[in-house]
Amino acid sequence: MDQDDSEGEAELRKQSVGGLGLLQIAGCTGLTAYIVWAGILMPGFRRVPLRLQVPYIPASRKQVQNVMTLLKGRSGKAVDLGSGDGRIVLEASKRGFHPAVGYELNPWLIRLSKFHAWRAGCHGQVSYMKQDLWKVDLSDCSNVTVFLAPSVILPQEERSSTSRPLRILKLSLLEVKLLSELPEDAWIVAGRFPFPNWKPSCTVGDGVDRAWLYSVKQLRQENGSQITQEGTAV
Repeated sequence: MDQDDSEGEAELRKQSVGGLGLLQIAGCTGLTAYIVWAGILMPGFRRVPLRLQVPYIPASRKQVQNVMTLLKGRSGKAVDLGSGDGRIVLEASKRGFHPAVGYELNPWLIRLSKFHAWRAGCHGQVSYMKQDLWKVDLSDCSNVTVFLAPSVILPQEERSSTSRPLRILKLSLLEVKLLSELPEDAWIVAGRFPFPNWKPSCTVGDGVDRAWLYSVKQLRQENGSQITQEGTAV
């Protein structure tokens, strides 16, 4: 075999190895993505109806700051519904809210939250509970924060008896739950998405970092009749 043939075979082997390497990288990337989904994201969704599932999207530093700005001067119990990695709860505790509690279904995110609390020197000062937010009793909560998906906070569609679905002004399940259970002096802060039927008392920030503040007392005055007609949320 002459030298030209040997060089050609060597070049071909290099190209084959390169292609195989790309396939291996792609396979490992896909496997990693599946492990993250199956191990970290999916466990919190297994027993929750599809329409009530909330994807895990960490709050940015600016979003956390905006939430705390709206709650400035407040005290008492602070609760984060769907607390994710726990950063809202941790910041609330640092600013004097007690107790500061996060409710989250995903056990991996709860472990991550506890690690963050330990690293910040706040172990034992915050609580992260593995509990479905729809089953949490909010009757003693003065301050509630929520970073939820549109599927959870949008009103439901109601079908007429004779024609296609009609969109009507109807409180979402979460709106009804909050207004039915929270004490009169409670405040609610929503991040990322506002409540569709409520008029906020105040807003801070722009774009995806915006946060909306709602007063339960004011909301009950505006939505009291609907709460009575629709009953509890769950």
